[in-house]
Amino acid sequence: MATTSDVRFLDQRTPEERDRPFLPGAGKTWLLPFYDVLTRFAGVRAVHERLAGLAGVEPGQAVVDVGCGTANLSLAVLAAQPGARLTGLDPDRDALRRGMRKARRRGVALTLVQGYADRIPAEDASLDHVISSLALHHLDGDSRAAFARDAFRALRPGGKVTIADFGGSGDPAHGHGRHLPRFLRFRVERNPQVAANHGDGIVALLADAGFGDAREAAHADHRLGRITFVQATRPSTGEPAR
Repeated sequence: MATTSDVRFLDQRTPEERDRPFLPGAGKTWLLPFYDVLTRFAGVRAVHERLAGLAGVEPGQAVVDVGCGTANLSLAVLAAQPGARLTGLDPDRDALRRGMRKARRRGVALTLVQGYADRIPAEDASLDHVISSLALHHLDGDSRAAFARDAFRALRPGGKVTIADFGGSGDPAHGHGRHLPRFLRFRVERNPQVAANHGDGIVALLADAGFGDAREAAHADHRLGRITFVQATRPSTGEPAR
């Protein structure tokens, strides 16, 4: 059983990044106390469990959860594979603190890092998995591309990236947020980065970064809207796109 010393917090921001803006998980900072209640209401746990199953993390493998928020995906992966070495990355310190409390209550080993998606906390070619759930649409175009390139850098040859987010194949407007409160539904429908995910948007993003086999591994018509699960493997040779 893990102890509280197995739950660590690190701040990897540079001095220049101290005032770097970011979009909180619930859209507004003041909504953070309600974030986990809202995600439970929206049924996000099923998305996390499916992503964990698709990723197929094995004992001892190194995993970084990008845009981890309050660590719900990280905890889902650890529930499926307690032997994983999991690090969660997010710019929101208050969300990470909530994640730390949940990890301690569950007695799991977890490292949480305050930082940004375009600078994954890992050495070159050192990770087995990069995972991310409902976070990509928080990034602007430049940050999306930088995240994909940095995921390629950090993954070992044969390592996998698995992403779940709004969009994918089919009707991009199908069912978006039909069960959500109006302010959340508006945020999903009007987000230009959600539009960037439609069709093969996430597949193309990963392909441009150097992943040769990027593909939609699954999709779900969820109460949040259409969720696509995209997966890719870093090839044994090659450099990320510049």
